[in-house]
Formats: sequence, C-alpha cells, structure tokens
Amino acid sequence: MIDVLVADDERPARDELAHLLRADARIGDVVTAASGADALALLSGRVFAVAFLDIHMPGLSGLDLARAVEALSTPPLIVFVTADEARAVDAFDLRAADYLLKPVRVERLRRAIDRAVELSSPSDATGDEVLPITVGTTVRFVRRSDVRWVHAQGDYSRLHTDDGLGHLVRIPISELDQRWTDAGFVRLHRSYLVQAAAVSEVRLTGAEPTVTVQGIALPVSRRLLPTVRDVLVGGGSR
Repeated sequence: MIDVLVADDERPARDELAHLLRADARIGDVVTAASGADALALLSGRVFAVAFLDIHMPGLSGLDLARAVEALSTPPLIVFVTADEARAVDAFDLRAADYLLKPVRVERLRRAIDRAVELSSPSDATGDEVLPITVGTTVRFVRRSDVRWVHAQGDYSRLHTDDGLGHLVRIPISELDQRWTDAGFVRLHRSYLVQAAAVSEVRLTGAEPTVTVQGIALPVSRRLLPTVRDVLVGGGSR
C-alpha cells in the first residue's frame, strides 16, 4: 500500500479526490493540504509515494511545488490534478507520472494509481523486483524471480509462476522486456517473454521454432530467433 498527499486549495475538490483515493485498496494513508506551502511542509516531514497536486493554487502553485520537492532525499511521484488542460506540457516537462483533468473520473484515477504503483514497485533485500497485483479488493505481491514466462495481453501482461496462476498486471510486455533483460529474461515473440533459467526445451529449427516452459511450447518469432539462440543455446547475453 502506498501513502499519498492531496494538495488543493478548493476543499470540495480536495475532499472528493481524497474520498476516491481511500476507496482504492492499494492506497494507505491519504493526507490533505489546503495550500502549496502546507503541502511542502508535509512533504518535507515524511515520505509519500505520490503527491496529487492541483496546478493553480495561490502562492506556491502545483508546478512550483513539484520543482521544490525535487530537492528532497525521497521525492514523491507527482500527479497533477487540474481543470487546465493547457498546462499538460508544463506538467510533463517536470516528469509528472500523470495528469488528471477535473472533474476526476474514477476509471481515469484508477489508471493513474496503476501507473503510480508500478513506478514505485519495491525491491526486496536481494534486489528482486516485487510487483503488486490487484485482485478485486486484495493486493498480492509477485516477485520477478518467481515469474517463469509472460504473455502480453494488450496494455497488460499476464505473469505465469509456479503456482499455476496467471497474474495480470497493467504493464506492457515491452516495458517488462526492458526492465528484466538484465535479470535473465529473454523476449521470444512480440507476445512472449521468458525467464531463461526456466526453459526446459529448445526447438529452434524447422518451420515453427518453440521454447518450452512449464510444459508449454511458446513460439519464437523469426526476427528474434538469433537473439533467442544466442541466449539459450550459445550461452551469450543480450
């Protein structure tokens, strides 16, 4: 669960966003601030995973606040919340994790939380990435080292582990490919990524090359065949 700060000088908007955030099982503490100055004081005193900032606040604006927190030892991810669509470019120049337009819709907020949770995914003491998986109102945690293969499903990826369950996470397989290459994963196909150590059989000749993981034959694309052969057969690395 992640702790978040909500900063907005308009109380109805602040209370509504806090209410929506508290309804999400992945959110821990929700602390509110009525001004940029109050928010900066709170952010300086404790660590928040995410700060939801209104852009137009008197005195210290949300953009000013985002610049100020960059100096903190553990700055939060920033999600801007505003009725001003024209400031989106400024927001992303500050490397904002997301940009929500008022009035905030529940589904759009959920996607912003998805992204924030992914970006703040913790690692355990061994450096193994830990992914939070939301199932209804329950959050499960899956270690990268427990994932044997990954199947792309649109903007989501299904993580297959030894428990036989497929854990759906809102991360594209292309992003997991980039993040997990150095951890021993190899891309087989636009739809498949595997843990090299989990491969039990390799058939890279013939019309339909495949790699077997957990007794399942997964296809290898012609484009990726040289890389797969190098990693799984040649003993090389990507």
